[in-house]
Amino acid sequence: MAKVKSKWICSQCGYETAGYLGKCPSCGSWGSFAEELSYDEKQPNAAANEFVNKEKPTLLKDITIGEEVRLSTNISEFDRILGGGFVQGSLTLLAGDPGIGKSTITLQTCGRICESGKKVLYVSAEESAGQLKLRAERLGINSENLYIYPQTNMENVKSQIEELCPDFVVVDSIQAIYSNNVPSSAGSVSQIRECTNLLMHIAKSKNITTVVIGHVTKDGNIAGPKVLEHMVDTVIYFEGDKYKSYRMLRSMKNRFGNTSEVGIFEMHSDGLHEIKNPNDLFLNERSQVATPGSAIIVTNEGTRPLLVEIQALVGSTPYASPRRVTNGIDMSRLLQILAVLEKRVGLNFSKQDVYINVMGGFDVSEPSADLGIALAIATCARDVVVDSQTVIIGEIGLSGEVHPVNNIGKRLKEAEASGFKQAIIPFANEVSDKFSKLKIVKVKRLMDAIVSCVSSQS
Repeated sequence: MAKVKSKWICSQCGYETAGYLGKCPSCGSWGSFAEELSYDEKQPNAAANEFVNKEKPTLLKDITIGEEVRLSTNISEFDRILGGGFVQGSLTLLAGDPGIGKSTITLQTCGRICESGKKVLYVSAEESAGQLKLRAERLGINSENLYIYPQTNMENVKSQIEELCPDFVVVDSIQAIYSNNVPSSAGSVSQIRECTNLLMHIAKSKNITTVVIGHVTKDGNIAGPKVLEHMVDTVIYFEGDKYKSYRMLRSMKNRFGNTSEVGIFEMHSDGLHEIKNPNDLFLNERSQVATPGSAIIVTNEGTRPLLVEIQALVGSTPYASPRRVTNGIDMSRLLQILAVLEKRVGLNFSKQDVYINVMGGFDVSEPSADLGIALAIATCARDVVVDSQTVIIGEIGLSGEVHPVNNIGKRLKEAEASGFKQAIIPFANEVSDKFSKLKIVKVKRLMDAIVSCVSSQS
């Protein structure tokens, strides 16, 4: 019998140590170490021993690709972030907060794939077959090619995949699956790593498209070792505001497509519905009456321009240190914009609280939103308004200059199509297209943009 020992493994990065540590020396996480059992004798890696690649090196020009390289989900918003559909034989990780709709969108995808004649195996490690049946009835899914398999043992899952030979496999979720080859409990670092490794070998060797659903921690990171994201081909985050009905799929890693695309859905009683024109969703929430501290920006998500409202509130503070609160933008970005407004424009926020909110719960990380944020803050501080029919596009430098942005033509076309009458853009941006209903105002510096807003109001 091999002697049993215990070791401590960081759940965030997989760092191993003989004793408990409060802070991980590798990734810096606090309280992330969990105890696991290990053996003195080296345990054989079942996945590595079974799926040994015995093929010889092949010239690139001699490699042939089949006609059906991708497996379409028949959901356009999902296919958008995947780059046209799942690549056959790929391993995809879908993560998100509890109750956000991961199982719902996956089951809907399974139903759409079954409609095209493909065989699908849904491995449920957290729900019974009856519970999945209830959800499928609510979603209107009743396919003869969809197999439900409630199972938590990885060896049993592997045997069923070999017996059914499905085209598409879903594992819900990877934290609930365990392998007999690893002595630790399900959800541990070793179990997640071993089970994912086995699924990856099955997907690659048998050319089976596989989707793995993963949990997230309280910080929003995927539960388990960081190596889990490196092992899979695609990582998709399911985001959304629990107080609103819409959800967003965002690709964080994609070996076969663009990583900056986003798919937008709306949750209904019968499942998730695609939103073809997301600008209607975000702009419908804004007030039609112009108020101080409100500005409309055009941000890019992949190849799609989105119009979003930025709201700012500036007021005197009763405390010694003024507050800076952001919702939807990075805090460091706000502090940089406030510093530029104080130094280059002459506004004083040393005794002012500043609140920034992106309407609709949308997160904006693109620098092209800088000018809109700055104008929202400046107009609220001086109690003037930006015309509700004006969109603002531009990145701000530390000297107060307005830098050009990419895809200016697409942004302006979307603004004109949405009914806006004026656009404030960087002076360096060349606009080749002609806009009959949109007035273009070019500015070189932040002060010029503020003057343009005030003069257009008067």
